[in-house]
Amino acid sequence: MSESFKGIFAALTTPFEGEKISIEKFKENIQKYNSTELAGYVISGSTGESIYLTDDESEKLVKAAKEAASAGKKIIAGTARESTKVTLEFTNRIAGLEVDAALIRTPSYFKARMDKESLKKHYLSIADQSKTPVFIYHIPQITGLSIDPKLVIELSSHHNIIGMKDSSGNLAYFGEVKPLLPPDFDYLLGAGSAILPGLTLGASGGILRLAAIAPAECVHLYNLFHEGKLDEAKKLQLNLVPVNKAIIQTFGIPGTKYALDLRGFYGGLPRLPLLPLDEKGKKNMEGILKESGLLAA
Repeated sequence: MSESFKGIFAALTTPFEGEKISIEKFKENIQKYNSTELAGYVISGSTGESIYLTDDESEKLVKAAKEAASAGKKIIAGTARESTKVTLEFTNRIAGLEVDAALIRTPSYFKARMDKESLKKHYLSIADQSKTPVFIYHIPQITGLSIDPKLVIELSSHHNIIGMKDSSGNLAYFGEVKPLLPPDFDYLLGAGSAILPGLTLGASGGILRLAAIAPAECVHLYNLFHEGKLDEAKKLQLNLVPVNKAIIQTFGIPGTKYALDLRGFYGGLPRLPLLPLDEKGKKNMEGILKESGLLAA
């Protein structure tokens, strides 16, 4: 196994100026995040609108992240494509940039055929040949696929599959899998509303969209738990739940980017076909941030 991935990782958005990615704004955001105790950054994941990026754009973003991130911040790159062959090729292309790990969601276009054996073959084929460690990415609300818990346990024994990002928010799923995983297999939660409960069950940390909006607060929550200050941690977790709901369920990527603008980062506009928030959505997002204390009233 490689070194551990513990703590809070921010899932970063992709800044656009018009229809072009803005490397300058991307680096500026990372330089602001560097002042926090975030463990690292995830590039070209769901929050980064990876499905709308070209391979060249994703590569440029990873290069920029490597240049802008301060020492000690890990870089995880989303490299999933629909076929095993193309995913492996792109993963190794990005591995050449010396990322710390690749985050690979389940292929889902032919989801009716993506049974346990198909996914097992997919992940093992990639892990066998990948030049960087692999994280399984479980996000059933997007892919329409839930990875069989027994498969996760089986895959966890592979030396190059070092962890999992679970964005399902299903703690029962986590509870079923966790006791049977190797001790050095890092289980990172992707649901910002479930970080504290997940930590109490043994999660290594989280890869969070919420941490892009509220990096210091998410790190503080993680630290409070590890310091045994559970009452304070509970209060902070509950305070962050409405924000997480807004940027994940209610307003999605457009809301996330607008919240970044309000918080002093560069959010900008999403890439078409996603549309920016309308005025009503903006007012609602602003109100949620104010009520949570993330924006001055």
